[in-house]
Amino acid sequence: MYKRHRDNTGFTLIEMIIVVLIMGILAALIVPIISSTSEDAKLNTFKSNLSSMRKAIELYCIQHNNTYPGARNPMGGVPASQDQARNGFRCQLCRYTDVNGECSPTKDATHKFGPYKKQLGLPENPYNNLSTILIDMTTTDITARTSDGTTGWKLYTKTGVFIANDGAHDNL
Repeated sequence: MYKRHRDNTGFTLIEMIIVVLIMGILAALIVPIISSTSEDAKLNTFKSNLSSMRKAIELYCIQHNNTYPGARNPMGGVPASQDQARNGFRCQLCRYTDVNGECSPTKDATHKFGPYKKQLGLPENPYNNLSTILIDMTTTDITARTSDGTTGWKLYTKTGVFIANDGAHDNL
């Protein structure tokens, strides 16, 4: 009597369960590492943007008689509105300026300062994905750091304090 030999080519249910469990354990170990790495990258980008903007603002202030960008209208005088302050801030950091903060697209004997940034726009705040700025032209308290999340960044033109306006990173 011949015994028929069956060729087992598939996996058993136990083998499949073991493989799925091992894959689940590996996924549980790897996913937090990957998400932590992306959060670290976001934080590093944020800190780099914040640092470079603060340096540009401070250099502007040093070269413009302790006046911060956005505190003066690029056409002269004090900005009459938030829009004028925002436009002045962008212009004064990204164009050539004279000692009073008046802007020019070209460098000459009068407009010899700047530009302090190569790009016309502000960097994006990676925590709220906004690259806009709120200019506070009245606060004189150097410790003021109140954000409301409406823009990517906030500058206090009386004190030079530049913060993220995302509601979570005021103290960085």
